[in-house]
Amino acid sequence: MNKKDILELKRRLKKTHCTFTKMCGCYVNSDKEIVLTIGETFLNLAEEELYKYLEIAGKTLSGTVGNNLLELPFPKEEEQSGGKQQFFMGLKESKLQNDALLDTFYHLIIDNYDYVGNYLILIFHDAYDVMKKTKDNLDLDESEEVYEYLLAAVCPVTLSKAALGYFEQESRFGSRQRDWVVGAPDAGFVFPAFTERSTDIHSVLYYTRDTKSPHPEFMEHILGCPARLTATEQKNTLEDIVTSAVPDDERRRDRVLYDIHETIHDMLEERALYAEPEHEPEPILLTAQTIQDVLAASNVPEEIAARIGDSYTETFTDIPPAADLIVDKKLLAAGAHIRKEEELMVEVQKLKDELAAAKTTASEPGASSCEVILTVAPDKVEQISAQVIDGKRCIIIPLNENEHASVNGEDNVI
Repeated sequence: MNKKDILELKRRLKKTHCTFTKMCGCYVNSDKEIVLTIGETFLNLAEEELYKYLEIAGKTLSGTVGNNLLELPFPKEEEQSGGKQQFFMGLKESKLQNDALLDTFYHLIIDNYDYVGNYLILIFHDAYDVMKKTKDNLDLDESEEVYEYLLAAVCPVTLSKAALGYFEQESRFGSRQRDWVVGAPDAGFVFPAFTERSTDIHSVLYYTRDTKSPHPEFMEHILGCPARLTATEQKNTLEDIVTSAVPDDERRRDRVLYDIHETIHDMLEERALYAEPEHEPEPILLTAQTIQDVLAASNVPEEIAARIGDSYTETFTDIPPAADLIVDKKLLAAGAHIRKEEELMVEVQKLKDELAAAKTTASEPGASSCEVILTVAPDKVEQISAQVIDGKRCIIIPLNENEHASVNGEDNVI
């Protein structure tokens, strides 16, 4: 699923466009016990509640593709009888009307989701009548297919902070009662995926709020898919690889890391020059070969490049990172600042060297040590004379009324 596919689904999560048929869920306490279950015809909800649930659903489709949002393919074994993909197909086809399947779904999350505290499991069913579009991206009044899908969200439920509140009926301030409040989703998914505006039963779109700790157990044990690294994890892993390759020189390590990211950034800039405005450019995948080319273009020493290349190949064999997600803009800014400082230090050293050379030349035998150097028109040379005025030796250069003098480049100073 690309950004356009996700935005198309997300734009529908408004009261005027939403077609959710049913919403179910359960509230789980910190002892992993189901406190209550929910089952509602979605459009029959009170307006305030409906908007809150739509907001939760929208959050599950938010963030960066490849970082917060990961498309996960099902392994072949999970598409066979008894597999996770087959289970979710059955849950979808039941339109959330089968209590036994819902109970199995809730316990699948409860038994595998690594979370300490209370949380709310929500699952929505929808059938989206996908309209055909023209080349100009305009809707035609003709259905292309019906995309039937499930959207699930797992939201933490926490106690609100203690605070003073105003009690209007009593006209006084007092201690406000703490309430259990549903927070933004911590994890969730959309099944099946919506790829190129069509149903893809072979993949699921997974959402994680925390890209540093994306709950791999959710991907593996609940969805039945191999866990994928988020872009944040890939970026941190690359930094770890470089750190291991240059362990004892922090400044050199930072420079190598900066040079690598700068080269990747230049690759993206070059791609942008040739990209067609109406089409989303193809991602640049940093394969093992591509990273070798990046290291060479970054002038990384051969020994260090070999260590980085070996570790990189071993780590990113299956799913290479996308260049536009792994490049670190903060690192680029910091590196550019360091480069300017280095260039300034080179210029300062150059000036110091030139000054030292000038002093050496001036101190050599026969070198001029004059404090005053005159440059005059040839016909003025014979008019120059020296006189002692007030006990000081002075140079006298007569000026006619139409003549001007310049000292150190400044005109008419005399």
